[in-house]
Amino acid sequence: MLRKVVDDFRPSVVCIQETKLSYISERDVISFLGQDFSQFVYLPAQQTRGGILIAWRDGSFSVECHFVHRYSISVLLSSNNEAPWWLTGVYGPQRDADKISFLEELRDVRAGCPGPWMLAGDFNMIFCSGQMEGSHQHWSSLIGSYVPMIGRTSTRRACCKVLLLRCLIIAL
Repeated sequence: MLRKVVDDFRPSVVCIQETKLSYISERDVISFLGQDFSQFVYLPAQQTRGGILIAWRDGSFSVECHFVHRYSISVLLSSNNEAPWWLTGVYGPQRDADKISFLEELRDVRAGCPGPWMLAGDFNMIFCSGQMEGSHQHWSSLIGSYVPMIGRTSTRRACCKVLLLRCLIIAL
């Protein structure tokens, strides 16, 4: 199914959350995404949880540098025709006790990624009321204190942008 989506939409960059893989080889990426995706960076899964993969189509971008953190991967993408920009893929922690360190990591990642920046992923947090049902804690008030630190001016605007970005990524 993943390969069909990539073949149908022909993206230049793919960001996958919750790969559940502790090791990803070039052969794996080519089998998931196709022959055009031999360049990639990944964050290994912890046991059977998490894992992030960012891969880019050969010839579409070059990656000048990348950072792998506990909950995220950041790549500086550049092409011949456009200014470089950062893409950070995240997979947030499941446990409420780890949410603060996740938000602090995002703040630090943003500080280390100057210029245009796109943040995408599975935050494992409830940003807006009505987003999820269940007993999960609603984090919007806490996120409101971090949002300006990661470059947004209002929690509501950040929430809308996050929800839009979640539609563009693939969670396995």
